[in-house]
Amino acid sequence: MSRYRRWNELLELLAADGQLQVERAAQVLGVSAATVRRDFDELARQQMLTRIRGGAVAKGVTYDLPLRYKTERHPTEKQRIAAVAADLVLPGQIVGLNGGTTTTEVARALAVRADLNSGAPSPAVTIVTNALNIATELAVRQHIKIVATGGVARPQSYELTGPLATGILDQVILDIAFLGVDGIDAAAGATAHHEGEASINRLMAERAGQVVVTADSSKVGRRAFARICPAAEVDILVTDSGIAPADAAKLADAGVKVVTA
Repeated sequence: MSRYRRWNELLELLAADGQLQVERAAQVLGVSAATVRRDFDELARQQMLTRIRGGAVAKGVTYDLPLRYKTERHPTEKQRIAAVAADLVLPGQIVGLNGGTTTTEVARALAVRADLNSGAPSPAVTIVTNALNIATELAVRQHIKIVATGGVARPQSYELTGPLATGILDQVILDIAFLGVDGIDAAAGATAHHEGEASINRLMAERAGQVVVTADSSKVGRRAFARICPAAEVDILVTDSGIAPADAAKLADAGVKVVTA
């Protein structure tokens, strides 16, 4: 188990219980107590938790984990989801991508699609994004035109938010927008932990002819703090086969086409 994956598991246990003892963490993760103590010390140094005698207690930030930790969650499922989502894009289209681990995989899948690398219109695809990591990774792809919004960067997600970001999005029209979310639920719709990100994501959805949510099944049926858009405004959800049939049925009733990868 990698260090970031181990840290992610520790933070999720803390988020669920509020407090975690070294011995229990070591048993759940299958590592030594010494390893857990070192992990707790490092996460406390990063202000991700508070150390107490024999364990740790959670801080609010554990509910909105930094992107470098989230990459360890369901990586295979996210790559499959991204491959299916990327196939929805036609050559020459204008694509919106917000930040997140799954949308980053969508960007990578678009970058290596054979039909976009040869014989496609120039540019093969235009990507509008508020995610610094996506813009940086795709900037070297000559067949992709990158438009990055302005804004203030959030270290948790590398997303740009605020008035400078909305100023760009107000001026563009998107054929399709791929949204990574922290939760999607038939009643609550697509949601995010941070209200600033939700606001930008909402505008991106409004500017798009088609809205596609890309989320692994652990996000389905969950609700986060800030609404991005109602479920009725999501055209397609691309997720993995772990989605509960009841959740899939509720989303379908709300008008969302559910596609599993």
